Amino acid sequence: MTTVRVIIDEMLAPVPNGISRYTEELTRALIEFAPPGCHVEGIVSASTEPEYDAVHERLPGLSNLYKTSLARRELVTAWQHGFTRLPGAGMLHATSLLAPLGRHERTVGSSNQVAVTIHDTIAWTHPEALPPRRVAWHKAMAKRAHKYADAIVVPTHAVDDQLREFFDFGDRVRVIGGAVSPRLIRPVDAEERAARLELPPRYLLAMGGLESRSGIDHVLRALALPGATDLPLLVVGPDRNDDRSIESTAGEAGLAADRVTTLGHLSDADLSVVLDRAVLLVFPSLAEGFGLPILEAFHFGTPVVHSDAAALVEVAADAGITVPADDLEGYPARLAEAMTRVADDDELAARLGTYGEDRAGLFSWRSSAESVWQLHADL
Repeated sequence: MTTVRVIIDEMLAPVPNGISRYTEELTRALIEFAPPGCHVEGIVSASTEPEYDAVHERLPGLSNLYKTSLARRELVTAWQHGFTRLPGAGMLHATSLLAPLGRHERTVGSSNQVAVTIHDTIAWTHPEALPPRRVAWHKAMAKRAHKYADAIVVPTHAVDDQLREFFDFGDRVRVIGGAVSPRLIRPVDAEERAARLELPPRYLLAMGGLESRSGIDHVLRALALPGATDLPLLVVGPDRNDDRSIESTAGEAGLAADRVTTLGHLSDADLSVVLDRAVLLVFPSLAEGFGLPILEAFHFGTPVVHSDAAALVEVAADAGITVPADDLEGYPARLAEAMTRVADDDELAARLGTYGEDRAGLFSWRSSAESVWQLHADL
């Protein structure tokens, strides 16, 4: 029997995020599409019984769940400094940089192997977007990965290229992207959900918070410009960042408060409705490793306006409208022009919707899981 042990602790993050979704979807696919005679075990930090039960419920078919003796905060620190090993040997797959990286035999065919995932290079390129301790942790763990990991998984070639400016991982890098969750489907009670969420008949959609790299503030300024579309903006994500809120930032941009609504975190069913009914998704992020919301919008045939961040261009290909962000002073005006053009042109929107659906169909969690299984077989 061959077993891959997956560190799935990101699933228990207090606030759901892109990495927690990636962890759950990839692990579920690894279980579902495991080769004959292969099994998947999960590894989590010391948590509560309800949390353990939730993991088993969300990952049916998990052969075993190993619970470390340390809670998440202590485990993060311990692994950063090279303390605390997991018992036994074998294939270990980390869906982030959270991994017990240390000296071990690194030869082709060895049963003792560790692969870690680096989702982006924001800790180096946009450190102001993260808490200082988080930046330090990312850099420290990347150094450990450079020294000890057998393989490095990145979601796009763009991240691979950016990462090479800071570390030379040689041929240890594999590009394995994500995909849209199979749970993102149009629910049968879509009308009721739309009414409960008070969705306008036509609206623009953005996803993310107010951190500088997200670019949401540029969208707010764009919509306040003369000649910009007058459609309301709905934002999926937190309504504030430190002492700033979406409402106050919109006011500073000269945008009326009733033009912007923050929806917070949504269930998969609610998110499906919101994505499906949007006139377009605007994704103005200045730094991303993959940009899953773009594929999620494509999946529903929703047009996308996005920045020219390398990873977004790679994922979207030519299926969205790309807006250059190199000149930030003029960025809002270019966003406004692109959003207004799509919102006012039904033929263009329909064409982009078709392109997007085709593009989203090229990504699947099955393909991602099979690539991970092949990665460990190659090691």
